Amino acid sequence: MEVKENKVPISEKLTDNENFLKEKIGVGTSFDLGVRKIHVLKREVHIYYCNGLCDTQYLIELLKQIVRINDNERQTAQAKQIIENRLVHQQVSPVHHLDEAVDRLLSGLIVIFIEGESTGFVVDVRSYPGRQPEEPDTEKVVRGARDGYVENIIVNTALTRRRIRDERLRFEILQVGERSKTDICIAYIKDVADPGLVELVKRELQQINIDGLTMGDKTIEEFLVKQGYNPYPLVRYTERPDVAATHLLEGHVLVMVDTSPSVIITPTTFFHHVQHAEEYRQSPAVGTFVRWVRFLGILTSLFLLPLWVLFVLEPSLLPDKWAFIGPNKQTNIPIIIQILLADFGIEFLRMAAIHTPTPLSTAMGLIAAVLIGQIAIDVGLFVPEVILYVSVAAIGSFATPSYELSIANKISRLLLIIVVALFKVPGLMIGTTVYLLWLIHIRSLNTPYLWPFIPFDPAAFMQIIVRRSAAGAKVRPSIVHPQNRRRQPS
Repeated sequence: MEVKENKVPISEKLTDNENFLKEKIGVGTSFDLGVRKIHVLKREVHIYYCNGLCDTQYLIELLKQIVRINDNERQTAQAKQIIENRLVHQQVSPVHHLDEAVDRLLSGLIVIFIEGESTGFVVDVRSYPGRQPEEPDTEKVVRGARDGYVENIIVNTALTRRRIRDERLRFEILQVGERSKTDICIAYIKDVADPGLVELVKRELQQINIDGLTMGDKTIEEFLVKQGYNPYPLVRYTERPDVAATHLLEGHVLVMVDTSPSVIITPTTFFHHVQHAEEYRQSPAVGTFVRWVRFLGILTSLFLLPLWVLFVLEPSLLPDKWAFIGPNKQTNIPIIIQILLADFGIEFLRMAAIHTPTPLSTAMGLIAAVLIGQIAIDVGLFVPEVILYVSVAAIGSFATPSYELSIANKISRLLLIIVVALFKVPGLMIGTTVYLLWLIHIRSLNTPYLWPFIPFDPAAFMQIIVRRSAAGAKVRPSIVHPQNRRRQPS
């Protein structure tokens, strides 16, 4: 981000400061920007604020304290020190330049200028509009905490620190966006996270040059990992503070963006996206079972339809006792066209459900399943097997914990189906090989995407396959290069 040069200093004449703010940010024109002018110890004092972003009750209390100075003090030469002493708030800091004062004012802080002084004060009385922490819709658990991140970065840092009360936990804040000046927070544990990783993330964020972050954390992700048109997610999003705290203790670096309820976890691999908090809220045996079922669902969402298309096109590959899986009816529409239509039809329903109010979306799903699906079979548009296997593949996609990964797998599945339809057995073999090579080729912040499978790490791979108990997981993942490898002191 470009650094502003030639900052304008605060003038001792309040009229000069007022004219600057009128021209710069529209004080007197924008109705949400206001100023309160009072006299304290025979000096004029201007207090600037932004309605809607600051707490009015705190502002009123500060005004009461400042006005009472006239009743109790007589030393006009010490006006600045007296006013500073009466600012009854825990976050009061001096400001020397008008540009800095403007940034603070538009962030929700109040700015105080005193006649005859070239230094002002900013008081953090921000009170952003927002909702209360609640359980995220995409990361629900049967047992566990029901709080989740919100759009307020201050609340999000508090939810995280509540779970990690370590003096080495760091929250470094910076602003990104020439116009939006969005607050970005980098979170890590000082003696656990790799300093090189922290510096890499910080450097990438500081190099972002954009006017605003209207899409919040998604815009940050595209600058941070330079994903391009790769559909596979290179960072992990979470709205659960317990998940974020777990990754902090492993040595990951978190990026929090104000106005976004999701936290970015870096770096991540493919296998970070296939785990869910529910696995760690159950016993190790139950968690392992749930994880295997989830793995099965992910594999089903990827390879079930391409395999079925191959068996339809090459019935000789199937033993006689497995012949029932093929289409038992013939239609005038090729199977590959039916599958593509049905797959896109499910995608239409998913999009419609997102943009439809909940009561209506439930009714819409019933209509689509009972009426449209059955009528499509009766009129011969689809054979029943197409509906069956496309639905099973869709359920596998819904079982994928990461929404971004499920969409990427859907794109890969469609490409595999097309390749199998064109080249049959060689198409499946070559397509699967190219798919795996593509995943091997991906790197997220210099991290191999398929670790610990490729490069192979037996101990770490076993922790992916089997959910270890907390007492047995004594070593942090080596992929993030933690400074302190052991979780539990020996």
